This record gives sequence, C-alpha cells and structure tokens, in this order.
Amino acid sequence: MAVLRWSLATRLSIDTYETRFGIRALKATGNGLLVNGERIYLQGVNQHHDLGAIGAAFNYRAAQRQLEVLRELGSNVIRISYNPPAPELLDLADKIGFPVMNEAFDCWQKQKNPNDFHLIFDDWSEADVWAMMRRDRNHPSIFAWSIGNEVGEQTDGANGESIGRRLSTIVHEEDPFRGSTASMNVAKPNQPFPKSLDVMSLNYQGEGTRTPPLYPDFHKAFPNALLLSSETAAALSTRGTYFFPVAKEFSAPQTDQPGGGGNPQLRQDENPYVAGEFVWTGWDYLGEPTPYYSARSSYFGIVDLCGFKKDRFYLRSDPRHVFSAADEAELFLNGKTQGRINKEASNYRFRWDNVKYEAGELHVVTYKGGKAWANDTVRTTSSPAQLRLRADRSQIEADSYDLSFLTLEVVDKDGEVVPDASNLVTFAVSSGEGEIVATDNGNPYDMVAFPSKQRKAFSGMALSIVRAKPGAKGAFTVTATAGGLVGANVTIIAQ
Repeated sequence: MAVLRWSLATRLSIDTYETRFGIRALKATGNGLLVNGERIYLQGVNQHHDLGAIGAAFNYRAAQRQLEVLRELGSNVIRISYNPPAPELLDLADKIGFPVMNEAFDCWQKQKNPNDFHLIFDDWSEADVWAMMRRDRNHPSIFAWSIGNEVGEQTDGANGESIGRRLSTIVHEEDPFRGSTASMNVAKPNQPFPKSLDVMSLNYQGEGTRTPPLYPDFHKAFPNALLLSSETAAALSTRGTYFFPVAKEFSAPQTDQPGGGGNPQLRQDENPYVAGEFVWTGWDYLGEPTPYYSARSSYFGIVDLCGFKKDRFYLRSDPRHVFSAADEAELFLNGKTQGRINKEASNYRFRWDNVKYEAGELHVVTYKGGKAWANDTVRTTSSPAQLRLRADRSQIEADSYDLSFLTLEVVDKDGEVVPDASNLVTFAVSSGEGEIVATDNGNPYDMVAFPSKQRKAFSGMALSIVRAKPGAKGAFTVTATAGGLVGANVTIIAQ
C-alpha cells in the first residue's frame, strides 16, 4: 500500500487530497481469477452493511471484527450486497487483503418493491455508477464492479442488454482494467443480457436452483470470461438449534428453505474452471427473517448476529453430524468406536444414524489421505454453575468509537458451556469510565432492545459490546451476573 498526496496552493487556501492505492496484477480468465499471476480460488461470502446490535451506521472496529471472523472462517473475498459500502470498509479490505465485488443496484427499471430504486433509475443510474467508481476505484481490493443484482431485465431481451451495455460502458470508461458484472438468477447464456457483461456471476443457477445447473452452459458460451457464483447455499441455521426428525437430504443444522444444502460446493468441485463462490451469507443480518417471521434477523449466516460461530462454520446427532472437509471420520462414544465412514458423495458432512444416547464424551477423528487430520470432543454437561466473560481485546482507544466485544458463556462446574442454558444475565460497569453500548445473544426471535443491559443467554452464550466514555482514559470493569450462578468480570484498559 502507498499514499499519494496532491496539493493545490492559491491565495485563499490550500487543498490537499490523499488517496491510498495498491499495486497488483489482476487478470480475469475463463479458468479463474489470477492475482499477481497466481490463481486465487474465491472462497467468498455475501455481506450486508449492518453491524448487528449496534445498527447500520458504520463503526470501524465492528466492521474490522466482522472481517477478522470471516478470515478465520477461511473466506478470502466478499461481495457487498447490494449497495456500495462505507468507504472505510474498503479501507479495511485493502489493509486486511480481502478482494471485493462492489455493487451498485438491487433493481433497475423493473420494481421489486413499490418504493424502491426503479422510481428514479432512469434519472440517477448513470450518475450513481460514476459516483461509485470515482469514489472507490483507487481501492486495490476491488476486483469487479457489479451493476445489478437479480434485476428483472435479465430476461427482457434487447432492453436488458441495452441497459447493461450502457452501464458497462461507464465501468470501462472509468476503469479499463476491472470488468463489469451483474448477478443473474434466471438469465440463460443464450439470451442477450449476459452479452453486456465482462464477468459471468450466477446466483444459485450454477448449483441448479430455479434452473438446471448452468456452469457448463455459461462456460461454453463465454469460454474466456470469468465465471463465478455470486450467491450460493442460502441455507438456514440458528446456533444451537436443531429440528427432529432429521430428513435424509438435510440435517438438523441446515434446512432446505430456501435453497441450501451440500450441492453448491459439489458443483464447484465438478467444474474447476469456476472461479469460486459467495455463500449467502457470512454473517446473519438485520431483517429478512425468511421463512420464519416474527423475528428480527435472518438465519442465513455462517456466523450469527453476535459473531458466534454456527455449526456450518466448521465446514469449510439422535443422528450425530460432523462437519468437516476431511475424507473420512471415526466417531467414538465414551471410548467405543461407532464406525469409521467415508463422506457421502452428495454432502459435506459425516452422519451416524444408529448412535444411542449415553452421557459422557463424543470424540471424532477425521482423516485426509488416510492420515489423521483433525479431531474434536464434546462432553455432556451438568447444570449451569457459573459465568465466564472474555474480551476480544483488553485494550481500546478512549475515543468512544473503539469497541470491545465481550463473549459471555454459561458453564457448568467443569467449565463446559451448557448448550441449552438460557439464564437471564445482567451486565454492568462496576468501576471506571466505561459504558455498555449494546447486548445480544444471536437469537433471531429475541425482541429485547439492543441497548438493554439484561439479556438471556441463547444456547449458553450472550454478547456485550462496551466502550470508554469520550476522553476517559484508564481501566474500567464490566461485570456479568445471573441468579444462582457465580458471576464474572473483565477489565478493559482505555488509552
């Protein structure tokens, strides 16, 4: 990364403009995306702009934490859906090293809602694309410019192609090096619309949702174009929540509404020319609680609204399920093997259907290439006994913007998280000049306001977000208490 500085001196004032930029070589090919000559497989996620319990206004530390969790997941690219982000998010992507698909619109002339952008599209679409590109084009993280998401004009013949070419021309004029794209969910490769784009972005069509699997068809029609899935695997899950009985096709943590399962990854594996995919979504987000309403947030994320990891995080029961990228796995119940099995060709999990419940310990060993690769253990817990509180950072800036995220766990006498604990927890600043900004627990159905200092644990966990008061340097202590349990506290240093 480097910084350029331009200065203009006049008799009246001096104007200075600074911009960060990066030097790297991007090449979009029919066999993937090359970064500095090396193919990078896109292990992407979609991200909406909200930051969970602290709302939609941008906060640097909260956005940084989101990207840190996604990096831990193994994600290496994000799609900004469906509007340009705060410029500070692109600064973070530049710094951390996240390629970004920047996106302008969710609709064109054809409406999705009565009061959406279609009302002003003809007047403002060109100006908005220009504004997005002139603001963001110096960001080295951006690898493609999206001019639309699932727009109704995909199947609108010459009109859709005409609008696409008009907006793509602006992209080419403002940035000759990074191409245009639009996320398609119903377009076919033989229709006019895809011809207006440089990058072929498919929403669920590659994996065969709403249409037959179309990776081969698009690759045949556009053999030199970068081909990717801009949305895949819109699977539903809520941390610690399971549905029984378990259907064969879809296990408890992943239901079949509206489009999830294991097939998206398999389609990628079967078609190695596909550049990669963007899972819907990395994090849960406020709104769109499809299909279970009377909730505050979505269920699509690999990570819940608090940033706590769901089962699916570890991809990348009483049936017992193990999520792993391994080839084989062996399950042990209290030291007795329950069988060593191969992963089913149609899925990315291992499943033992005939394990009878016993209190004690489940231990799994996974294998790759015949060699032990990874292992994990879960144990039966006793009743909740105490709280455990830990901060993601124990030192923050005393500017009222920097945040520390405190994870609260309800644990038993042995320190194991109690997976069904729902104790009411009270958070308080017991000393020092700090304050609690918000609390959450990741439960989409919890309608308690985010600023509340009380929060029920959900699946044994809760979150408290804290900061220092403006200019208040020094230590402050946050305590967590719950009836009948040993409390916990953590000290944060503001500097």
